[in-house]
Amino acid sequence: MDLQVAVEDIIPWDGTLSVSDFSLSARTFSEKWKRFNPSFPPWLWIPCPKHHLASSHKEEGYLSLENMCHIQSSEKEEINSSLTWKEESNISHREEPFDYATLVCPEHEVNHYDFHIVYSPSYRVPVLYFRSYHSDGQLLPFNEIEKDLPGHSAKLRSESKWTFITHDEHPYLNRPWYKLHPCGTSDWMKLLFYGDSSLNKTGSVIEQYLVSWFSVIGQVVGLKLPLEMLDTVASNDS
Repeated sequence: MDLQVAVEDIIPWDGTLSVSDFSLSARTFSEKWKRFNPSFPPWLWIPCPKHHLASSHKEEGYLSLENMCHIQSSEKEEINSSLTWKEESNISHREEPFDYATLVCPEHEVNHYDFHIVYSPSYRVPVLYFRSYHSDGQLLPFNEIEKDLPGHSAKLRSESKWTFITHDEHPYLNRPWYKLHPCGTSDWMKLLFYGDSSLNKTGSVIEQYLVSWFSVIGQVVGLKLPLEMLDTVASNDS
């Protein structure tokens, strides 16, 4: 069945977000990530009040997770595994505070990754932007990035029209970044929430939007969400 046909007349909501909805959902996502994924640095909200593609909004901005390290491995058994991210293991408890954006990278070949979750005013959905570079700052071409992606990523991108990767200008930084194209996102998000009765009953569709969205999108780049993040009950149990 065609995806467009499948989503027709399911629920009044069209699977998109407003700018303020995105801000609310981003806050929920970053808080749950920090709570249930403490071994990773937090997603940080970067305020950008003067986006040239959208009207001014006091809550406008994007989420940022930067300077992640992917350790190159020659082990054949890791070919089909997800990306392996290494966090600082020797945290100093002395005078200097720990910089969560700084990761320890062993003396092996290392690729650094930056991830941004940006709101698209034209599609009205979140978009994952990313880039990769060597320790000397040299950007990696996509054929090198593909070697770091999990084995199932190519299959996901070939079978799903909403997970293909393009090279485009970052809407806030005005520099070329890679992104997972947002076409079709609103349709599959509508289907995803329609199939989750707990979200419809609690009325937390908007708050949980980015968590559910990233549970799919993150797989393409090898960033998995802890199952606890998808538990709406746990998010309300503080």
